[in-house]
Amino acid sequence: MERPAWAPRSIDISVPSVSRIYDYYLGGSHNFEVDREAARKAMTHLPGLPKIMQANRAFMRRAVRHAVDTGIDQFLDIGSGIPTFGNVHEVAQAAHPGARVVYVDHDPVAVAHSTAVLEGNDDADVVAADLRKPQEILSSPQVERLIDLNRPVALLLVAILHFVEDADDPYGAVAQLRDALAPGSLLVLTHASYEGIPLPAERAEGAVDVYKDIRNPLIMRSRDEVARFFEGYDMVEPGLVPMPHWRPESAPEDEDPYAFSGFAGVGIAA
Repeated sequence: MERPAWAPRSIDISVPSVSRIYDYYLGGSHNFEVDREAARKAMTHLPGLPKIMQANRAFMRRAVRHAVDTGIDQFLDIGSGIPTFGNVHEVAQAAHPGARVVYVDHDPVAVAHSTAVLEGNDDADVVAADLRKPQEILSSPQVERLIDLNRPVALLLVAILHFVEDADDPYGAVAQLRDALAPGSLLVLTHASYEGIPLPAERAEGAVDVYKDIRNPLIMRSRDEVARFFEGYDMVEPGLVPMPHWRPESAPEDEDPYAFSGFAGVGIAA
């Protein structure tokens, strides 16, 4: 397999990556055949995966604009993935010039491309770090330079927590991040679930098994389990709902049925 010029030498291009599979679902070009093969295999069981990812991105953009409307001008996006059109810094800085954004990802391709996209943007940066180690994120030079933790921050955990197994204590990681943020901060979150998927759970399990096979288990949590991540936050209307129902800009009934898979919500720290 030939290594593309944009691929960091440090990565194994024979192993699929969640970030690059996500990039493929969104129509991006920074993925390898091994990623596309895994994605296509998952789509044989759950053909609406690209629609689910598009709904994630659309919700994220609406939530960022909501954050700006409430006066928030700093954003911490953990599990940000490979940059695509309409990323957090583009939406936030278009709505509020000077808004500050720090992306966090542990995929070297995501970090490398974020670095390239952000070149010359003094108000945005990227950290190579893992959600499971919140203190490394919070103490990073990039966060210390751009994020004032004494003022409200929008913390984005979009399509990331379902890749953190219970054994790695995702609830504890989210609580540590919450405790570091000022009152008035927002938690912006989406999470995969069998609830809302327009086909039997037994069939959707085939897609979950694909992620298990590539050693990136996809943890499908119930609505109640997802709601636990918002402990310490007051939910913003309309609460924890399928993505198209969160402050829609077009009629939800026009959305693809797969867009309603899983949950999205925004909470405000007391």
